[in-house]
Amino acid sequence: MAAPPRSFSAAEVRARCAQGSCVVRCRRRLYDLSAFVRLHPGGEQLLRRRAGTDVSAALDGPPHRHSANARRWLEQYYLGELRDDDEEEEEEEEGSRQSCPKTEKPTDAAAPPARRLDPRCKTVDVDKDLVDWRKPLLWQVGYLGEKYDEWVHQPVDRPIRLFHSDFLESLSKTAWYVVFLVWTPVVLYLSWVSYTSLAQGNTRLFSSFTTEYSIPVHKYYFPFIFLLGMFLWSLLEYLIHRFVFHMKPPASNYYLITLHFLLHGQHHKSPFDSSRLVFPPVPASLVIGFFYGVLQLLLPEVLGLSVFVGGLCGYVVYDMMHYYLHYGSPKKGTYLYGLKAYHVKHHFEHQKSGFGISTRFWDRPFRTLIPEEETFEKED
Repeated sequence: MAAPPRSFSAAEVRARCAQGSCVVRCRRRLYDLSAFVRLHPGGEQLLRRRAGTDVSAALDGPPHRHSANARRWLEQYYLGELRDDDEEEEEEEEGSRQSCPKTEKPTDAAAPPARRLDPRCKTVDVDKDLVDWRKPLLWQVGYLGEKYDEWVHQPVDRPIRLFHSDFLESLSKTAWYVVFLVWTPVVLYLSWVSYTSLAQGNTRLFSSFTTEYSIPVHKYYFPFIFLLGMFLWSLLEYLIHRFVFHMKPPASNYYLITLHFLLHGQHHKSPFDSSRLVFPPVPASLVIGFFYGVLQLLLPEVLGLSVFVGGLCGYVVYDMMHYYLHYGSPKKGTYLYGLKAYHVKHHFEHQKSGFGISTRFWDRPFRTLIPEEETFEKED
């Protein structure tokens, strides 16, 4: 039989908050959000201001109604119960709606209190989950079949192991700064090669079709070609995220489910696993090499290289922004603040929209924009 939850007095809750913990309550259930404050899309200060208070009404909004996944996420930080004999903080109870589970008072003093959880708030029980979290997940998820799509979009706050092999596992994860350290020198070197090659004056557009009407590409065009590469990357980022990472694998296909989880499903299952927020350099080099080859086939050598290096820079910016949108705490009202809230909404509620990460630009023409009122931007 499970042990009854620990109970706390209002004074004990205030003491924890005074020591720097961010303890909130939802009716009588207490949650310690100290480990989550910097990750919260509304900003760290928003949660800090609500430490020690009842957040029941805030979960239902306005200005923002939290999703079922957000409520499940909250349960991972469950601390205990507020004692029933503490009356001093009951004034907020009347205004609280059914956003959190109610606690029933026990009829028998010797029996533990019966608690009914709103199904929206039930967290994923890793001990009784559909997979065995003590083993690598990659070879298990394919057996989930039709349950996979729902399971992978119920996020948990725990690290994921994919492979049995320590070597393969090390290739599947990386620290955010490794991407910057590996690819920034490449961007700088290839930019210099592109500019000096264009400065020789031998690059002409359409020269393979006609010499009479071919267009010379001057060295001063390089910044504009570089920016074109970054712009094209932003489109590629959107298309890959939407049509590759968010493909819905057939429930009967073990291998496509496994591939989806390897490419992106793992990130949606554990969105704050810090070692899996950027693309590891070894597999990334294979993809980058493919796109380099495509550009070399389509464009003159130096021109293709110039577009490529702009796209590579766009990729580095994208990966750095993606990490920051998960682990950064941007100032309220800034572009990154809105983008963080937008991306977290994609993870927790709008998995079929909001595919732009470094920019929301392409969500507009492709009609996948998350409505602005659904984000934290209008919060007082």
